[in-house]
Amino acid sequence: MTARQLTQTILNKRSFLCVGLDTDLRKTPECLRGTDDEQFAFNKAIIDATAPYTVCYKPNLAFYEENGARGWESFARTCRYIREHYPEIFIIADAKRGDIGNTSGMYARAFFEDDSVDAVTLSPYMGRDTVEPFLGYRGKWAVLLALTSNPSADDFETLRFGDGSMLYEKVLQTASGWGSVDNTMFVVGATKAEMLSSVRQIVPDHFLLVPGVGAQGGSLEEVARYGMNSGCGLLVNSSRAIIYADSSADFATTAATKAREMQQQMYALLDRYI
Repeated sequence: MTARQLTQTILNKRSFLCVGLDTDLRKTPECLRGTDDEQFAFNKAIIDATAPYTVCYKPNLAFYEENGARGWESFARTCRYIREHYPEIFIIADAKRGDIGNTSGMYARAFFEDDSVDAVTLSPYMGRDTVEPFLGYRGKWAVLLALTSNPSADDFETLRFGDGSMLYEKVLQTASGWGSVDNTMFVVGATKAEMLSSVRQIVPDHFLLVPGVGAQGGSLEEVARYGMNSGCGLLVNSSRAIIYADSSADFATTAATKAREMQQQMYALLDRYI
């Protein structure tokens, strides 16, 4: 999928919502207990309920890897289901990989050879050779960590160099030259929304994946104000605030309501800024 195609999906749906499929079996509703593949059953219900309002799903691999081979199969079934039933929706494997070139090549094959996902999150801190294998697949994306929303992000990401620039800015400046706007996007946390202006000065045309709206307290309006470009250029992720909004048998209906509420906010913001 190209940036233009992703932008068109955003404009068609009037949404830049990414739903995080952080499916924790300790939090799934009681009504699913005893299901053959409880993780997939939960995901399928959430996907069918929220698909009209989202342009992207982001399964976090930690929630699947925890369950070993069974979890990997749940992840694979989830991706196949999205591909078969909602082929216009972008899929990000939130894996946060990052290793030497040979190993990265194996990771890239694992995620991209079977066309199960469109993108993989990566740590760029070991340099270009750790990212390049992912950029060799036509229509696939590397999603690089830049300015994250976790409490300890400032330990490294905002350290200043002698010229006054910060480490995350160097990452953006350097890594934006490794690929293109059609295969590289950057993670910028919603809790750092006021810093999106400086991010946009460095990467004005790249897509940004923005976690932290919802349970983490980030402001959707501020993200749009500081981070939106002429084509939107944003995928704003919400996980817990949507998928765990209700633990009853009506969990999917509630998730649809929460997703629709976010989509309606996004509709208004797209009208305001584009």
